[in-house]
This record gives sequence, C-alpha cells and structure tokens, in this order.
Amino acid sequence: MNVPLLDLKAQYRSIRSEILAAIEATCEEQGFVLGPRVAALEQAVATYVGSAYAVGVASGSDALLLSLMAMGVKAGDEVITVPFTFFATAGAISRLGAKPVFVDIKAETFTMDPDLIERAITPRTKAIIPVHLFGQCAEMEAINEIAKRRGLRVIEDACQAIGAARHHIRAGALGDIGCFSFFPSKNLGGFGDGGMVTTNDQALADSIAMLRVHGSKVRYVHEAVGINSRLDALQAAVLSVKLRYLDRWTEGRRTNAARYEQWFKEAGLDDRVVLPKTETGNFHVFNQFTIRAQKRDELRAYLKDKGIGTEVYYPLPMHLQNCYRDLGYRKGAFPVAERASEEVLSLPIYAELTEDQLSYVVQTIGEFYRRH
Repeated sequence: MNVPLLDLKAQYRSIRSEILAAIEATCEEQGFVLGPRVAALEQAVATYVGSAYAVGVASGSDALLLSLMAMGVKAGDEVITVPFTFFATAGAISRLGAKPVFVDIKAETFTMDPDLIERAITPRTKAIIPVHLFGQCAEMEAINEIAKRRGLRVIEDACQAIGAARHHIRAGALGDIGCFSFFPSKNLGGFGDGGMVTTNDQALADSIAMLRVHGSKVRYVHEAVGINSRLDALQAAVLSVKLRYLDRWTEGRRTNAARYEQWFKEAGLDDRVVLPKTETGNFHVFNQFTIRAQKRDELRAYLKDKGIGTEVYYPLPMHLQNCYRDLGYRKGAFPVAERASEEVLSLPIYAELTEDQLSYVVQTIGEFYRRH
C-alpha cells in the first residue's frame, strides 16, 4: 500500500470544478495583484479568525517580517522566540538586524514554555513570537500576561495553525498580530506562496498594508521603506474556494488523529511511541501528526520501504544552525528542543486518508518495533 505524507491531488479532485471556475473568472478579469478578490479573502479570513483586520501578503515568512517592521523592530533589538520551529520565525528577526533570543519548548506540546520567558527579557527586548506548532496554540494567556507587564508586543506565528483555538479564541486573534502561511502543504494551502496578517489594531493593519507595497499609501509617494509583498488574485481565488471547506478538512484531520490514538494504544505501542498531546483548552487542527519515536531514523527508513511517507520537522534546532553560531549558543542550551529534534516523526494525517491507510501505518510501525 502507498500512503504519501500528503496527497494534494486527492483534495484537488474533490473541488476541481470550483477551483477551475474561480481561476478562469480571475483570468477573464485580468486583475492579478491585490484587488477585489484579495480584499474579499481578507474579509473572509478576518471573519473566520475573529479579528478586526486581515492583510494579504506574499508568504507566511513575509507576514512575520512585515509584522516586525510594523512594530518598529530594528537593528540591535531583541525578539524572543523558540529554537524548535521553521527557519522563517527566526529568519524574519535576523533580516531586520535584530537578535533572536531563544527559550525552550514544552516537551508535551512543542510550544513555547512561558516559565522561561522572564529570564530571557532584557532592556533590548521588543517582542515575543510564540509558535503554534503542528496545529496547536501556545499558552497565550501566560505569554500575553508577561508581555503586557513588561511592555512587549506579541506576534503569533500561526503559519501551521489556521482554525486552531485556545479557550475558544482562534489563532490569529490571541496576540497583537497573527501570521499565517498559505503554502500548499498547510491546512489552508494555495497553489503557490501566500500569507496573511490578522490583528485587532487598525494602526498595525494600516502599517502592514502600506509596507507590503514599498511603504506607499498613494502611488509613487512613499511613507516608509517597505517591501514588495502582495498577495495575488489567483491565490486569493483558490483560497476563497478552499476556505469554505477548511472546517470539514479540519474535522477529517481530527478524526484521523483520534483513530491513530486509539489504534496505537490497541497495538500496545505506548511504550515505543509518544503520541501528540493536546493542551487543556486547546482545539488542535493537526497540520502535522507528530509522534516521538524510539529509533526514529531506523523507523523512518522502514516506513519508506513500505510505501509510507513521513517527515522530520525539525532535525536541527535554530540555535545549532550554522548561520546562528554568532549568537553563542551551544549544544545543551535547549535540551527539550534538542531531544525533540532527535525523536520527532510526522505521519500522514490529511483528511482524505482512508481507514485502511491509517491502519496500515499503525500496523507497519508495530511490525518495525516487533523486529527491533
């Protein structure tokens, strides 16, 4: 049996006619950059997230960068984030000449440990970027309390977490700003790059809308040095169709996660595999179903041989990347993140998986551990 890590073709087949109609209509309009289709998607995402404003940008990476720019982060400033994340989280900080300051994650959820934030704050700290990793929100009430007390801004890296919630408030409406990615592998994925920033702060929304078009409100008049980071209308057309199905796909992912949990326990694999834990108060959308596995690399190779796709997110924490040597961190600085990087393995979780495919994944993992 073949079980790919992600099967975008299966998703596309289910909505093909709607997608092609939306693309054709956009082509007939011949308006491809920003415009009414992007504005409509911005309004739809703001409504979905529960924020007052949403601003479409070219990628999730740019969403992070523009958010920091709008908050006035500059060279010499510090921004607190986690070492166990995709590079864009720290990279956006560095691109402005600011310094990423890392704090470790919680072992159970892979999200920022709020208990470690205070000791990382210095007079140069300007903001905190918690990451809602793998589709689960960080402990935002604790993070927000620290930020408010210390006069800091909070940017949610929600690039993997559209639809996730904490205490019934959705990701993107929990901090000062939320950043989303529409990379094709996300739960809401486009046909290329794309991103969105959400906020309840009109001044921040207006600033990001200006900065995404080279710092211009009026054509050829520039208020600031911005960048070119505009969401295009074709992506907005595709995403507007897909957004209507997002909750259905999310429930499919959650159902598959529940099946995995049941079947792993029934197979007696609890002592070899640590399943994802959902924090109390969280609504998990499972952008990834990430286990901790003994003999992870051997297991991954075995699954590949059996036709099962997997991925390791992330094999090398940020503080151990070559480009961050000058930050002065050494191996052992963030033991929870380092251990996670050695143990995590993401399994197929998308909504279109069949029960037979899910069962095959669990059975094959069971076979591996019986032989090892």
